[in-house]
Amino acid sequence: MGQARDDSMFPVVHLEGEIDLAVAPALQGQLDALLAEGATTIVVDLLDATFLDSVALGVLVGSLQRCRDVGGNLHLVVSDRRIAKVLEITGLNDVFPIHDRWNGLVGKREEQTTQ
Repeated sequence: MGQARDDSMFPVVHLEGEIDLAVAPALQGQLDALLAEGATTIVVDLLDATFLDSVALGVLVGSLQRCRDVGGNLHLVVSDRRIAKVLEITGLNDVFPIHDRWNGLVGKREEQTTQ
């Protein structure tokens, strides 16, 4: 799991590899910390993620609700067809704002150190 960073519009959490039960608590902590710092809209970058399990989905759904409770949103950036399929099968593609690239969402994507 990567670090949160603050792009031009919203804080971004970059995730890579398998996002599962082992990673979910750290993801929850990172999203909770951003909300505690006053973020209302957060971007979760899944461009380098290869797997998303039900526990991770639960973390994302819970954080989406907390963002919406304070007038914001939780955006997902997804290009992997397998992850997009999971979101489609679960109906979450109709719940989250989902983007397949950064253009127009947060400006230019910057390289960062992860894990």
